[in-house]
Amino acid sequence: MKQDHSPVLPGDGATDYARYMRLDTLLDLQRRPAEMIHRDELLFQVVHQSTELWLKLAAAELTEAVTRLRAGELAATESLLARATLGIRLVTDQLDMFRHLSPADFQAMQPALGRGSGAESPGWRQVQVASRQLGRAFTEHLEAQGIAPATLGRPDPADPVQRLAEALVEWDERVSLWRTRHYRVALRVGGHDPGGAEATMLAKLVGHRFFPELWRARLKPAVGPESPAGHR
Repeated sequence: MKQDHSPVLPGDGATDYARYMRLDTLLDLQRRPAEMIHRDELLFQVVHQSTELWLKLAAAELTEAVTRLRAGELAATESLLARATLGIRLVTDQLDMFRHLSPADFQAMQPALGRGSGAESPGWRQVQVASRQLGRAFTEHLEAQGIAPATLGRPDPADPVQRLAEALVEWDERVSLWRTRHYRVALRVGGHDPGGAEATMLAKLVGHRFFPELWRARLKPAVGPESPAGHR
């Protein structure tokens, strides 16, 4: 007997997969060939639209991580943070698609972009807000436990607080790597003047840290005249 594969979910689409994934809507979000002034608009839109989806997921994971951290669930917080961090790594990796976009092709398609800028990304703004909230929640946890951030510079796999601190640093590093890669891509395809305002803003963001106190904890103390290392 033939199995009945007709969809049971509500919505548009010939299959439940299409209906659940809302494929009719998803695949209609890109400009149609007749609307394009350059064929690489599809590449450009797919990279940026998928970036927004990964950022949406990352922001959701970070927001849930804040809730779990405030409930004292450090292991769950660390796991959620790792998922968000992987999302940023995937966002960074897909920038390699722009290796196939020459400066001449980008200039040809640029009129289609209007005055749009990656700085207007709602996903990135949500990630920023959630990262700051997570930083505050971690600080509150340390204060409640009587732990100084300066003591977190030597990772201890057996200590949940130390592991979470490492996960926070990893998040910060991945975001910085993404920003660095984004900046280099913007210069490579000719989307920004190296001395222009947008390129300058991207360059400044590369060095930004959401959790600066955790990075400072990694600085080695200065070697003074009374320290053992100061006598040779």
